[in-house]
Amino acid sequence: MIKNLLKLTLGICCFAVGNVTDATEMTKRLGYNDDTKLLIIHADDIGMCHSVNRASIDALNTGIVTSGSIMVPCPWFPEIAAHFRENPEVDLGLHLTLTSEWKYYRWRPVASPEQVPGLIDEEGYMWRKVAQVVKHATPKEVEIELRAQIERALEFGVQPTHIDSHMGTLFAKPEFLEIYVRLGKEYGLPPMLINPTPLVILLMKARGLTLSDSQLDELRTSGLPILDVLNTGEKGDTYELRKAAYHKALRNLQPGVNQIIVHLSGDDAEIRHITNSWQRRHDELRIFTHPDTRKLIEELGIELIGWREMKAQMPSKEDINEAF
Repeated sequence: MIKNLLKLTLGICCFAVGNVTDATEMTKRLGYNDDTKLLIIHADDIGMCHSVNRASIDALNTGIVTSGSIMVPCPWFPEIAAHFRENPEVDLGLHLTLTSEWKYYRWRPVASPEQVPGLIDEEGYMWRKVAQVVKHATPKEVEIELRAQIERALEFGVQPTHIDSHMGTLFAKPEFLEIYVRLGKEYGLPPMLINPTPLVILLMKARGLTLSDSQLDELRTSGLPILDVLNTGEKGDTYELRKAAYHKALRNLQPGVNQIIVHLSGDDAEIRHITNSWQRRHDELRIFTHPDTRKLIEELGIELIGWREMKAQMPSKEDINEAF
C-alpha cells in the first residue's frame, strides 16, 4: 500500500475526493461484495499519435484494458474521435492536458493564444514541465483551456466517461484542483481521484499541495465516485521484468476499486522518433494483451470494470455538495 501511495504522490501527486471512508464503500455502491477486488486497467495518452491510437484500440478490443483517456490538443485527436463515433460503446474519458513534454513532437492549447498566454512557452507550445505551468498560468487561463478541451471533444462527437490529468498538472496547485473537480461536476464527468487517507494527504503536503481541513471535509462529502488505490505503472528494464512486476501487482491487489494506468504504443518509426519511452509503452501493450495476464486475472477472481460504471455512480448536480 505504501509503495502504491509513493508511486501515486511522486508520479502524479494525485489524491482523492469523495465520501469513501473505507476500502469497500465504493465497492458497495457499484453493487459488489465487500471483499471484491475491482480493477480498471486504464490507457493514458490516447490521441497523442497514430501509434498510441492503434495500440490502445487493439488493447481495448482484444486485451484486458477496460478504459482510456484522450488528449484533445494532440495532432491525432481527430482519428480517435472518429473511432469513438463509430464505436460509441468504448469507454474513453478526457486526459486533460496542459503540458507538451516531448523534444520535437509538440502541441498547442485548444483555446486561442490570446486567451491563455500563460500556458504557452517561448516556442509557442504548451510548457514541457508541470512546474512551468504552475509558475506561469493563472487559474482563469487553466479553466478556459480545460473548458475548450471538453467542448472540442463534445463537438467531435465524443461522449466522455470521465476526466483525468496529463502528468498530474491539475493536482499541482489547489486552485487547479478546484477547477478540475468543479468542471467534472458541471459536465457530469467523474474526475479521477483517490481516497484521501491520512498518508495520501501527508505525501500530498510533501509535494506542496496543501488544502485546509474544511476544504478536505467539503471534498470528502461531495459524493463523487473515487478510486481506493491507483497504480501509475510498474518498472523493469526488460519485457520479462515488467511483465513479472505487473503480475506481482495483480497478485497483491486488495479489495476495493483499483486502477492501473498503462501507456501503450506499437513498435514503429513514429513512436521511436517521438519518445525514448517507446519500448516500455510497447511492452505494456504486449503485457495487457497477453493471454497469461488475462488468465491470471481470472484465476485471482479480479473483476474488471471501467469508468462507465464509475460514471453511473455520479450523483445528480442537485445532490453534489459544492466544494470550496
